[in-house]
Amino acid sequence: MAKVKVCVLKTAGTNCDEETALAFSKVGAKPDSVHINRLIEGKKDLLNYDILVIPGGFTYGDDISAGKILANELRFRFIDKIREFIRKKRLIIGICNGFQVLVKAGILPGNRDFKQEVSLVTNDSAKFEDRWVYLKLSTVNGIQKTRCIWARDLPPIVYLPVAHAEGKFVARDKDVLKRLKINNQIVFQYSDAEGRLLGYPYNPNGSQENIAGICDETGRIFGLMPHPERHIDYLQHPHWCKRKEGDGLQIFRNGVEFVRKSF
Repeated sequence: MAKVKVCVLKTAGTNCDEETALAFSKVGAKPDSVHINRLIEGKKDLLNYDILVIPGGFTYGDDISAGKILANELRFRFIDKIREFIRKKRLIIGICNGFQVLVKAGILPGNRDFKQEVSLVTNDSAKFEDRWVYLKLSTVNGIQKTRCIWARDLPPIVYLPVAHAEGKFVARDKDVLKRLKINNQIVFQYSDAEGRLLGYPYNPNGSQENIAGICDETGRIFGLMPHPERHIDYLQHPHWCKRKEGDGLQIFRNGVEFVRKSF
């Protein structure tokens, strides 16, 4: 079977593309690091890929607001391609700055008109937060409830690094937040090691409902602020001697395996 093709999209200021490409390589995919200018020039075609990844970094220096310029490029230059990409049931993941891009382009949490309904704004601490955090997988009575295909077979609590200044998740209004809950679109919430939803420093940015990651209604489009590509090997963990594999690797494996089984 041909390898799953992954478009790792980059532009000025992207700085996590190589680590993200490595993560997909480790689970058997074929990542292609693609500068957005190659899409603009028509030298690369998004529809030739199975998975679109928007990795972390500080695209365009986070001018205006984090991820906003790249979000506008996607929305106003490539919205028809993205709409077709989604219609064909391809996968999308945005990490940190990539998550900011997805929400500001209206791709997450997902609606027909790509209207922005949520955002990621300045941390309550008003400073750059760079450390490891615990993440609780969304559950009800101990049963996994999120519909996100990227989160399958993960342990109830995972440990990943965060590194951002604008990571506070906010919804436009209570109705949007309610919809995310009802549709099981909340994937990760910041917690302590026991899974309790607490405030700072466990919630590093002040996100509503401690939200660290969400998906769309199909479960195929996923965005999160923590960096799974920075924990794909057990040696990257502070307590590496107690680990066999990085907590983040299963996220990438899930995406690749889903494509293999679906197409």
